[in-house]
Amino acid sequence: MNATPLPTLAAGPIEADELLAILHDWSDRGWLRRLDSAMAAFVRELDAQAAAPVLLASALLTQMEGRGHTALALAPCVSQPQGLLGWNGEAQAALDLLWTRLPRQPADWVQALRASPLVRVVPAAGSMGRSTEAGDEDRGQPLVLAGTTEAPMLYLRRYWIYEEQVAQQIARRAARTQAVDLPMARAWLDRLFDGPAPIQDCDWQKVACGLALRSGLSVITGGPGTGKTYTAARLLALLLATHPEPASLRVALAAPTGKAAARLRSSIDQSLQEIQQRFGDKLDLQTLTQRIGQARTIHALLGARPDTRQFRFDADTPLDVDVLIVDETSMVHLEMMAALLQALPPQARLILLGDKDQLASVEAGSVLGDLCARASEARYSPQTLAYLEAVSGQRLPAATATGSPLEQQTVMLRHSRRFGSDIGLLARAVNEGKAHSTSADQPGAYELLARGSTEALDPALDVPVGQPSSSPGKVWLATGQDAAVVVQLALRGRPLAPDSFADYLGIIKQHQPAPGPDHEAAHADWVKAVLRSFERFRILCAVHDGAWGDRQLNQDIQQALARAGLLKPGGEWFIGRPVMVTRNDAALGVFNGDVGVVLPSASASRTPRAWFLDGEQLRSVAVSRLAHVETCFAMTIHKSQGSEFAHTVVVLPEGGGDILTRELVYTGVTRAREFLSVIEPRPGLLGQAIGRQFKRASGLKAKLGS
Repeated sequence: MNATPLPTLAAGPIEADELLAILHDWSDRGWLRRLDSAMAAFVRELDAQAAAPVLLASALLTQMEGRGHTALALAPCVSQPQGLLGWNGEAQAALDLLWTRLPRQPADWVQALRASPLVRVVPAAGSMGRSTEAGDEDRGQPLVLAGTTEAPMLYLRRYWIYEEQVAQQIARRAARTQAVDLPMARAWLDRLFDGPAPIQDCDWQKVACGLALRSGLSVITGGPGTGKTYTAARLLALLLATHPEPASLRVALAAPTGKAAARLRSSIDQSLQEIQQRFGDKLDLQTLTQRIGQARTIHALLGARPDTRQFRFDADTPLDVDVLIVDETSMVHLEMMAALLQALPPQARLILLGDKDQLASVEAGSVLGDLCARASEARYSPQTLAYLEAVSGQRLPAATATGSPLEQQTVMLRHSRRFGSDIGLLARAVNEGKAHSTSADQPGAYELLARGSTEALDPALDVPVGQPSSSPGKVWLATGQDAAVVVQLALRGRPLAPDSFADYLGIIKQHQPAPGPDHEAAHADWVKAVLRSFERFRILCAVHDGAWGDRQLNQDIQQALARAGLLKPGGEWFIGRPVMVTRNDAALGVFNGDVGVVLPSASASRTPRAWFLDGEQLRSVAVSRLAHVETCFAMTIHKSQGSEFAHTVVVLPEGGGDILTRELVYTGVTRAREFLSVIEPRPGLLGQAIGRQFKRASGLKAKLGS
C-alpha cells in the first residue's frame, strides 16, 4: 500500500479535476480498484461538464458492482458512506474529509445525475422523472438512474437491463397458470407422500409439488436437509403421472457448478429409483430417468462459447426442454439468470431450488434472495389456499397479507432431517443471529460448539489439551490458535473426527492397481476411491490472502504433507495434487469450480491426468491442457457452495472485517455432513460474524412486488 501522505484538500466545493486526482490516489493506496477510478475518468472523458457527484457516484457504483451489488443505493451512499464502504483508519479519515466538500443531500446528487447526458432516467411512475413517466429515451447511456425519489438507485446500463429482463420473465412465468385435474393430482400426491399428513404438521414438500403442478414457475427454498431434491424428484413423478403424453416429456437438470449438478442428478436418481420400486409398472420412471440425461452446469446447458459472453441458446434459439430444474440457485448471478430465462421456451416449466439464506453469487446479484424475500411468511391468497387444500389436503393458516403473483408460486420447506443434529442446530442458531444462548432451551452458536468439545488442540503434541467432553464431537471450536491448527487437522483430523487428507493419499500410495487383464476397470475403481476419499474432508476459508487465506494454507498444507511423507511434490503436476478449475473451458468439458485430483492414466506411460468424478461418471483431462487451475486442499466458502464434505473445517481470518458475515458462516457450516470444526484466531470472532448481515443493493425485489 502507498505510504505517501494524503494530499491536502482545499476548502469549498470540490472540482472535477481535483476529485479525479483523489480517486486515482485512492486506487494507488488500494482503497479503490484501478477500474473504479478509471470509470470516473471515462465518464469525465465522455462528459466534460460532469459534476463531481456524477464522477464519484460512477466510481463508487463500479466498486459496489465488484462487491456483488447490482446498483448503488444513493441515499445511504450520501448519508453514511463509511457504512457503505466499510473503510477505517486513514481511509475513513480521507473519506470523511472529502465528504465535507460534497453535497450532503441525496436530492442534490440526483439532480447532478439527471443533468448528465450519460445518465438515462427511468423513474417509477410519478417520481423523479426528467421527461415523462416512461423515462428518458434509450440512447445507449452507460448509466441508468432508477427507483423512487426516496430510494434512488444508480445502475451500470447492462445490470439495469439484466434486472429488467429477469423481472419481466419471472412476472410472465409466475402469472401463467394452467388447469389441474384435482382428483387425479390429489390421488397421486397422496400416493407419493404416503397419504395426507396431519393438519397440525403441514407437509410442505407435498404443498410444493401441488403448487408447482399448476404453474410455469416454481421456487422451492429451504435449509439443509429439508428435502429440496427429494421434493423435486416427486414433482417429476407427479408431472409424469399427470401428463397426457408422458413419453414425450423433456426434462433437463442444471446447477451452477459441476459438483452441484452431479449431486442433483445423483439425488434425483436415488429418489426416482425408490419411487419406482414402490409403484412398479404403474409409473414408468425408468424411461423418464433415461430421458433426463446428465445434469449439466448452466454454462454447459446454455452452450457456453469461448471468448464471448454470448451463449449458443438464447431467445432466438431456445432450449429444447419442457421441464428445467435448477439447483443451488443462490449461486446464480443476475447476468446468468437473465440468460437462462431468455433461453427457456415460454411454455416450459422452470423449477428453482436453493437455500435463500446462503451466500449470494460471487458475481453481482442476489437473485434467489430477492425471489424468496418473504417466503417464510407464506403470503398465499385465499384462492391459492383453497387450491392447496384441494390438491394436497394440507390446510395452511390464512396469511396476514396476500403476496405477489410470484409469492403464490413460492414455497419454503421448513422441516429438516439435519436440524435435529448439532450441525443443523448450529446452522439454525447462526441463521437466526444467535451467537449466545437466549434461554435454556435456545442454545446459541457458542453453546452448541461447546457441546462438541471443550478441548484445545496442540499441533506440536497431536493430542487434545484438557478433558474431552461427553459429546460425540460432531461440532468443535478452536479459539485463539494460530494457523498451525489448520495444518494439524489437514494431516490427522481430530479426535472423534478422523477424516483428513492422509486418507486419500494413503489410497494413492498403497492401492495403486498393477497391470493385468482387468487393469482399466481396476484403475477406474481406484481413481473413484481416491476422489471419494478426497471429497470427505475440506478446509474452507473466508479469504484468499493472509495466513488464514486459502492460498497460504494450500502452501502450508502441501509442505506439511510432504514432510510427513504423504506427498511427493515435484514440479507443477505431481501425483495427488488436488486441483480446482478456475475458468470455464467448454472444449475440455471443465467448468469453474470443478474439483479433481492429479493421478496417472491407465496406460503404460502412466501420464498424469486430472481426474474428475460427477456422480458415477468419471472423466479426465490431460494436465498439459489445463491452463486455469489452482491447488485446493483449502478453498473459499464461496467456491464450496453446492458441495458437502463429511468433515468440514471452517477457518475465520483474523481481522476479516466486513467479509465475515452471518451468510458466510451459515454457508460454511451447512457444507458439513457429519463433522464440523470451526477455527477462530481470537475469541469472539465467530460472534462478530454472526451479528453482521450482508444485503446487496438490488431493485429486483421491488420490481417483483415482493
